Amino acid sequence: MRVDSDGIGIEFVVSGPDDGRPVVLLHGFPDTGRVWRHQVPALVDAGHRVIVPDQRGYGRSDHPDGVEAYNLLFLAGDVLAVLDDLGIERAALVGHDWGAAVTWGISSLAPERVRRMVAFSVGHPSAFRLAGLAQQEKSWYMLLFQFPGVAERWLSDNAWQNLREWSQHPDVDAVVADMEVHQSLTPALNWYRANLPPEVWVSPPLALPAIQAPALGVWSSGDSALLESQMMGSGEFCAGGFRYERIEGAGHWPQLDTPEAVSRLLVDFLA
Repeated sequence: MRVDSDGIGIEFVVSGPDDGRPVVLLHGFPDTGRVWRHQVPALVDAGHRVIVPDQRGYGRSDHPDGVEAYNLLFLAGDVLAVLDDLGIERAALVGHDWGAAVTWGISSLAPERVRRMVAFSVGHPSAFRLAGLAQQEKSWYMLLFQFPGVAERWLSDNAWQNLREWSQHPDVDAVVADMEVHQSLTPALNWYRANLPPEVWVSPPLALPAIQAPALGVWSSGDSALLESQMMGSGEFCAGGFRYERIEGAGHWPQLDTPEAVSRLLVDFLA
């Protein structure tokens, strides 16, 4: 299916019964909605109506030009446009990586649209900032990604050698093939350029309204890019309750590394 979000076409797939409890699964960098392929059947079997978009700049969705087109407010608007198109007032939101950032943003700024929320890997924006220098050191690549052309070459040269070695993505061949077909590398990097410019790191954290929906935060013990503290600290910003789960033996992509464990967590929390 496809919806127009203020002139940007967003592609999404819907699975499960029309009267099922709606759940939106949001991917991050450098994925498409395919990253949730193991969780969709489990959620459908549990009675959910599962909505999986390719977020703007990725896959079959539109790839607008310009960094400003990837501001978090536009990204959140895309998700709400999908819900509006389906006639859904409230849904559970599940996000990984940048998808988690979008999930936190919508849950904070449009709480009336969110029944429950789940964030994988990336904690609440304020908790992420408060994690301090240790998290900034792990986020070194976010500074590299600010440089147009330089970042693209660093990731894609030599048959995408640096993307393969740095990301340790378990599905990297499919990710690279998809980026080449859809020319999505620069749009994907524009998410970082629009929302995490260098001055963000020396400015006070943005004060966001507290999360009202029940929230689940999930971190993996093998995540090399994100500290556990930035996820555990997210509960401070959740007025509707916060549950923390740690997955042992998974890297940054637990939905691929430990798919059954992730599916069980989602089915349990979203019941």
